[in-house]
Amino acid sequence: MHGIIEELITELTRLPGIGRKSAQRLAFFILSMPEGNALALARAIERVKEKAKFCRQCFNITEHDLCSICSDPSRDAGRICVVEEPSNILVLERVKGINWKYHVLLGALSPLDGITPEKLKIQELIDRVRDNGVTEVIIATNPNTKGEMTAQYIKEVLSSLPVRVTRIAYGLPMGSDIEFADEVTLGKALEGRRDL
Repeated sequence: MHGIIEELITELTRLPGIGRKSAQRLAFFILSMPEGNALALARAIERVKEKAKFCRQCFNITEHDLCSICSDPSRDAGRICVVEEPSNILVLERVKGINWKYHVLLGALSPLDGITPEKLKIQELIDRVRDNGVTEVIIATNPNTKGEMTAQYIKEVLSSLPVRVTRIAYGLPMGSDIEFADEVTLGKALEGRRDL
């Protein structure tokens, strides 16, 4: 029995932010769950790995060709909010009154880590702006060094196109991740966005 628990703990430590003690607590919690609940969790993980894919337009996570935001005709297609990861969309969508579309870069520039513009979805963003009459690109990359470098790069590559490029304001503390911001702080940051 010790071997299978140890295997579960080892697998749980692969999750971000989960150290050995947290993994042990989770493993014993899973062990104490009713069998149906534990199997439902396992099936949900299996299904998401089988069915989840990237939206062909914005690179959000979806089960379909287009995500629910890209396929929503009531969304303002003239404004695109650029984020680093699909999880950032979930956070931004909690802010009331947002009606724009998104573009997920799937990371941020980090030349030291080998993350160059070609490894991100920047060319796809340029194509969307050029081909779809986009009037504003709102850059909501994380307020840290990589996010700032990415924002500046996007501003430069879009400078030849007739589009307003804005950056969310610094209601968010430098060095933090957008994913951990509360709705009020994030709402203020979005209201106070500025031209780059």
